Amino acid sequence: MNPIKKLFDNIHPYVEEGGKFHAFRSLVDGFETFAFVPNTTSRVGSVNIHDAIDSKRIMSFVVIALLPALFFGMFNVGYQNALACGKLAEATFWGMFWYGFLAVLPKIIVSYVVGLGIEFVVAQWKNEEIQEGFLVSGIIIPMIVPVTCPLWMLAVAVAFSVILAKEIFGGTGMNIFNPALITRAFLFFSYPSCMTGDATVWVAQDTILGLGYKATDAFTAATPLGEAAQAGFTGFTPDTIQNAITGLIPGCIGETSVIAIALGGLLLLWTGVASWKTMLSVFVGGAATGYLMQVLGLTQIEWYEQLVLGGFAFGAVFMATDPVTSCRTECGKYVYGLLIGFIAVLVRVLNLGYPEGMMLAILLMNLFASLIDYCFVQSNINKRAKRAIIKK
Repeated sequence: MNPIKKLFDNIHPYVEEGGKFHAFRSLVDGFETFAFVPNTTSRVGSVNIHDAIDSKRIMSFVVIALLPALFFGMFNVGYQNALACGKLAEATFWGMFWYGFLAVLPKIIVSYVVGLGIEFVVAQWKNEEIQEGFLVSGIIIPMIVPVTCPLWMLAVAVAFSVILAKEIFGGTGMNIFNPALITRAFLFFSYPSCMTGDATVWVAQDTILGLGYKATDAFTAATPLGEAAQAGFTGFTPDTIQNAITGLIPGCIGETSVIAIALGGLLLLWTGVASWKTMLSVFVGGAATGYLMQVLGLTQIEWYEQLVLGGFAFGAVFMATDPVTSCRTECGKYVYGLLIGFIAVLVRVLNLGYPEGMMLAILLMNLFASLIDYCFVQSNINKRAKRAIIKK
């Protein structure tokens, strides 16, 4: 690490105030603090906890946890392409994976280039260091959109999200809504035909470097929840649920495999990055609401099927547990998670025009997270105040 540290030390005179490349100070500072533990401490009089695990490293753990779902999503992109074109028998594992890798990689690049580019500019303009929050959002965004989402459309949505859902509130740690979900919401309501609907949305059709296949005839590749919203639906077959758990179904790039998502969730829980209370509550709320809807005869979907279909598992593990936009009080986490699960399933069952409800559920609860925390904090204050009066 000494050569790398020496490199940064040599660069500093050029990017400090008055240096020739002062405009790139925030960029250099961001890379240095990512590579090394910051050696600066707070200069204010308040008490601070000093730890090598700063927010950049916490974000790094989340990115690592997302990799299983991302890599499987890449494979599934190639798998769905071969399946839709009737070429599955002759397709190879690595051929399908590399096809999906080349299809997804441009989306990841666009997400990071646009998002981080805006954050670099804002950091330099505000004379602050680069905020690391987009390290996670930048990889989540490509995972929650269809593989056929145009790059220019993704770029516009990312710019909208970073500027109006994050920087305008003050940057990382100050935003009310999850930036990745705002990106998806912008795409869904601005370009609905590119985010949901028929099979062409979910299956990549173009050949990439000769690795993929191109369908010549009509094909069907609707998501399971899309099929459930159609007339005459009587329930899923065991094969459909099995494929939903493994991830071999049409859907957004990183949301299909429950197994891959669970691996990432276990890492988040083991490292203490995510709250098990929030995560568990989302599943409990979704299961209870799914069972209630089934008892009332409002849906043919089993309660446990609600938990493995669509973006429910991905949202519960990676989106609802966002420490910035979720509840921070311990009791509030239970309420927050339960309501997300409840609203997600309720939207699925009662609004057949929108079979997926996780995005709307989390965004709605982002809005009420602070209110939930306030209620629990104020309740504790009132209880302590009463005890103080009694002791007097």
